[in-house]
Amino acid sequence: MVVLTAGAYLPSPLYPDYQHLFRYDDLTMTLLFATFALVSGPALLLCGPAADLLGSRPLLRLSVLLAAAGSACFVLADSPAWLFAGRVGQALALGAATGAAQALINRHRSASARVGGPLFASLVFAAGTAAGPAGSGVLAQYAPAPLVTPYLLHLALLVWVWWRLHRTVPGPVAARPALRRWRPARPHIPAALRPLFAVAGLSGFLAWAVVGVYLALVPALLAKTPHGDSPALSGGVLGTVLVCSLLSQLGGARRAAHTAQRLGLGALVASLLLLAATGAASLPATLGSALLAGAGHGLAFSGAARAVDAHTPPGHHAGIGSALYLLFYLGSGTPAVAVGVMTAWTPLTTAVTRLSWAGAALGLIALLTTCTLTTRPSPAQQQPPVVIPSTVAGPGPEPVHISLPASVSPSLPASVSPTRPVSSAAPGATGERAGAEPTGAG
Repeated sequence: MVVLTAGAYLPSPLYPDYQHLFRYDDLTMTLLFATFALVSGPALLLCGPAADLLGSRPLLRLSVLLAAAGSACFVLADSPAWLFAGRVGQALALGAATGAAQALINRHRSASARVGGPLFASLVFAAGTAAGPAGSGVLAQYAPAPLVTPYLLHLALLVWVWWRLHRTVPGPVAARPALRRWRPARPHIPAALRPLFAVAGLSGFLAWAVVGVYLALVPALLAKTPHGDSPALSGGVLGTVLVCSLLSQLGGARRAAHTAQRLGLGALVASLLLLAATGAASLPATLGSALLAGAGHGLAFSGAARAVDAHTPPGHHAGIGSALYLLFYLGSGTPAVAVGVMTAWTPLTTAVTRLSWAGAALGLIALLTTCTLTTRPSPAQQQPPVVIPSTVAGPGPEPVHISLPASVSPSLPASVSPTRPVSSAAPGATGERAGAEPTGAG
């Protein structure tokens, strides 16, 4: 998953070079960013539920082939059309692999482990997002053929991944008749999970949207500074933002999922307010807010993923996880498209300022919603108690009524009814010792 995610983000620091080489306008650049979000979404919804039925290996193999096709398009690129084809291949690859990889990780790493399945999956995803731009930036700066070498290395890594898949990942879990009966279907979110899913999706969407702002903004800002057109510098800064995310995920692993979301959302709102206040005019302030955004991203993103995974029914991790990651992918692509559209009639700094104010408002809404959901009593707590008449431990002649939550009543012995007295003599009433088993209790 690290290799596939890194491949999807390899072009990030190279886009200015592509724009200079192929002479395309800012609208084309915006469409390149939009292509990934528009294509990866349907791939997630289509392939996520399929992984629950077919197993992880077929989907991961398909993803490797699609990723190889995407990197090959960038190697052969001599016009913007090749870039679009490459982005389509990368988007399909990551969309097909996300649900399958999540299901595989959850199957082999329990949530109670030191680094449980949900946290491990989010760490892997963030690590690939950091490695892609950082690696391609360094290779483009110091290696020969700067627009080819990163993708050749990625193709070599994909060959290794294919070999490892054959040796380590189990084959299909469904029989051939089941494979023939499979049809595309949208993932079903259980009704009891929908409020939690909505809040987690909003938190994760905002986390990736804020990082997406910096992914689109930092290269443009660095290009205006001395030596700022260096791909290594641009990729290094973008990688550092995601490294902060990794560190915050590890640091917040022991916190409850909803607590991590709240802390992360607070950091994201603070970073956006700092960016909006400075108008992205100060490079040091922008880089500082980017590091703060990286820390908030890790907490909100991993907290959202852990919250949903903890309440996902067995056998549905791939489908529900894919639906959640669809919101994450949309979040990562939306800001770049919004900035690209707004810069058609406003300066870059003005567009970023307006987008930052809007993101801060959305973050406050998400923060309030998260606090409301996590402090609301659960349905079991809202049910009225069941009153069981009993004469147990009565200090006097009157019976004592023991109130139990309604959720306890199904676990009572078959011979005990919530509306039927449980007969037991009080200590000393019949000569039985205190604490003796009540008669009629089975």
